[in-house]
Amino acid sequence: MKPDTKRRIKNNLPKILSFYLFFGLITILPIVNIFLPKNDFSEIENRVLAKKPKFSLSSVLDRSFMKNSENYFSDHFIGRTDWIKAKTEMELISGKKEINSVYINDGRMVEKLDAPNYDAIAKSVSAINNFSKDTGLQTFVMVVPTSAAIYPSKYPNIDQKKEISDIYSKLSEDIIALDAFTALNSEKDEYIFYRTDHHWTTLGAYYTYASTVYDMGFTPILWDNYNIEHASSDFRGTFYSKTLYDGIEPDILDIYYTSSGIEIESVEVKTGKETKTFDSYYFREYLDKKDKYSVFGGQNQPVVTVKTNLKTDDKLLVIKDSYANSYIPFLCQHYSEITMLDMRYIDTSYNEIIDTDEYTQVLFLYNFSTFAQDKNIGKLDF
Repeated sequence: MKPDTKRRIKNNLPKILSFYLFFGLITILPIVNIFLPKNDFSEIENRVLAKKPKFSLSSVLDRSFMKNSENYFSDHFIGRTDWIKAKTEMELISGKKEINSVYINDGRMVEKLDAPNYDAIAKSVSAINNFSKDTGLQTFVMVVPTSAAIYPSKYPNIDQKKEISDIYSKLSEDIIALDAFTALNSEKDEYIFYRTDHHWTTLGAYYTYASTVYDMGFTPILWDNYNIEHASSDFRGTFYSKTLYDGIEPDILDIYYTSSGIEIESVEVKTGKETKTFDSYYFREYLDKKDKYSVFGGQNQPVVTVKTNLKTDDKLLVIKDSYANSYIPFLCQHYSEITMLDMRYIDTSYNEIIDTDEYTQVLFLYNFSTFAQDKNIGKLDF
């Protein structure tokens, strides 16, 4: 071989190796992927993975087969989690602060909110007003600001305080709006929101309960009367699932127990297919899973009824999102029964599910991010 030829080969060796490496990645890895076992659910991303598409002439013609195939191979690509983590790290190093609608800043993750769906908000407010009028129940509404409102970063976001105030201004005069913003903002130096998840912490829920339950006619149980169990110290929540960024400290998940003597006697869960009864509100098996927040009442279900040993005629109906799940134990100190409806999983009239005459009050409890987009509250007008 001529010296010039050897020199050209040596000089181009990195390019040659890069070519073969790239060729191997795009040809061999997809073949390997075909034979690897597939999962239906990604626990670390907390979502269902794409299913293998079925081939048909119509799916080829409308290009859905190619799109679904791309999603399938993307979801089941070998080493997918590591690739996503590496991509996130590189984007942050390059100066990017927002990953999949999550800002990463000041030791926490904060949601980048979409512009409110004002049409959906108007329909939700109308449904709440109608529900209050039709049932005659004393009605309370609590729209909880998310961590993005309490920890505003340098990055653009929604003015939640103003938006929540606008929502409250459209409620009927006899509906009582509960101010969660002031309660949370005054304690913002405390651990009131998770760093890696969109929910408030149990402490954040307690501070809000202690500040607003007066408006519901009760005196709060003092914080000193609670024993606190640090049930988990390695909780990585929904924001982590979107970014897979390991640079934020994992969260601590606490369970509060009161020594007041008021205890939960039963928890009845209606899934729509079956009814199950449990003797505890805390589903501790979730502490060993990715979705640790589900320790509070289990996974979201259409109807959950909690009964306590408190001798009172006060019964509460709660129409809610998952923020209510860690809030309910505090309210259990004041009611003999609390029934929760999650309208996301209900496609029939509420009159077919519950008898509103059995309740003395109703609480609508949603975080702002959900309320600003949710179309399910409008189902109350069915």
